[in-house]
Amino acid sequence: MSQFTFPPLPLDSWQPTRDALAVYARLLGKIRRALTPPQKHWGHASLRAAAAGLTTTPIPVGDQTFELLLDLTAHRLALTTSRGARAHVELAGQSPAAFRDAVLAALAAQGIRPALEGGAFDEAREGVYDATAVSRFWQALSQIDAVLKAFRHGFRGESSPVQFWPHHFDLAVTWFSGRLVPGQEPDDPEYADEQMTFGFSTGDGGVPEPYFYATAYPTPDGFTNAALPEGASWRSEGWTGAVLPYARIAATADGKTRLRDFLHTVHRAGAERMA
Repeated sequence: MSQFTFPPLPLDSWQPTRDALAVYARLLGKIRRALTPPQKHWGHASLRAAAAGLTTTPIPVGDQTFELLLDLTAHRLALTTSRGARAHVELAGQSPAAFRDAVLAALAAQGIRPALEGGAFDEAREGVYDATAVSRFWQALSQIDAVLKAFRHGFRGESSPVQFWPHHFDLAVTWFSGRLVPGQEPDDPEYADEQMTFGFSTGDGGVPEPYFYATAYPTPDGFTNAALPEGASWRSEGWTGAVLPYARIAATADGKTRLRDFLHTVHRAGAERMA
């Protein structure tokens, strides 16, 4: 394991594994969404960081609760229930269909049968699972989770939990200014709540490398003119926000300090202009 808080994590070195892990995370998100009452801002479809990986958190079903954990230290899916039942599915690069079938079979053995969208995990082609790369990813993500939680602690007013979003494979927290967006239906919080989101992505089509980001909705006037810390930049193509490449803080002794500086700088820039 790397001595650095944020080890090198270039996407091209582990993308097939990242893509397989993303499928496994999406299945857990679908199961949580299917069995959890709807929450504001889609909180019922996200996962959370636990000590060893990504969890659905406990989900009530009838007179029992269960939890699914993508254990990224032991490299397995762990099912536990309030009745003491336990089951495991090894993470080995199995196809989406094989992973889905194994997880649903483990749940069915406990009388739990979530209704999933048809065809969502029918792909039968096997993937890749590099346990060493996953360990590096988890080392980074668990520390980013801690930084985001400490950052969230400084918010006044409403904020989301620090959540992992399977559909984009990113970890994020959202701050709400407490004001409504003019012209939006007040009863639709997804579009009516003025907000800023801060997060981490392993890379995507728009930014093909790991990066930290910060966005504001709606984008306040002058937001992208604010000064940013060294290494960070404003983005306006596809979406508007600030980006700090993960590589700028990886393998450095002051990575946490530089990340905190980025988060606080952009938050101040947005909050001042939303006032």
